[in-house]
Amino acid sequence: MLSLRAVDAFYGKVNVLKKVSFDIPKGSVITLLGANGAGKTTSLNTICGFVYCKSGEILFDGRNIRGLPPHQIVRLGISQVSQERNLFNKMTVLENLELGAVLRKDKANIKKDMEGMFSSFPKLRDRRNNKAMSLSGGELQMLAIARALMARPKLLLMDEPSSGLASYLILEVKETIKRLNSAGLTILLVEQNTNLAFSVAEVGYILRNGETVFSDKISNIKNKKELVASYLGG
Repeated sequence: MLSLRAVDAFYGKVNVLKKVSFDIPKGSVITLLGANGAGKTTSLNTICGFVYCKSGEILFDGRNIRGLPPHQIVRLGISQVSQERNLFNKMTVLENLELGAVLRKDKANIKKDMEGMFSSFPKLRDRRNNKAMSLSGGELQMLAIARALMARPKLLLMDEPSSGLASYLILEVKETIKRLNSAGLTILLVEQNTNLAFSVAEVGYILRNGETVFSDKISNIKNKKELVASYLGG
């Protein structure tokens, strides 16, 4: 579904991704691993068109989307849940969800999908008229995920979904990822919590200093203790 081929990306004149390559097959959960500053979040932002990609290919459903503006990439079927969540705090839960579907014109299906979000995330139904700023950390994460899903993506990019959450809420995030994937959604996950990443992903790509240095099935990565200690911090 998505393939990066020798991608070079820049912040200004700084080369932050260097010939990065990885593949996301349709229906899979793939994780990007590495220490802080390795290039994981930058990879997601490059895919979404927020970071300048100087060379290489970003192939989505066979089309090179390198250089497309972010709104066109969303239209093609890629949504991102950022680590910051980027919710509109002074707007209600309902209004934030409506913004997730702002590029869609199918009003009947938007209404149907809204009900689907409330069924999937019951706490959001209870707080549909509450401003986002009044929600707990776990509720904010669920709202961020639900808003991204309102765009009806084929591929969901998730950046540190467990960040700042209590352990019981991390379990909820894990079950949400598994449920979405079981329903057919392809997911690219960036996650510092290796226990979470290892429990949901099939394949991992390890990045260091903006380069892809290793990839393998998660079952194999978990057993390489020296590799985990060297690149992932233990």
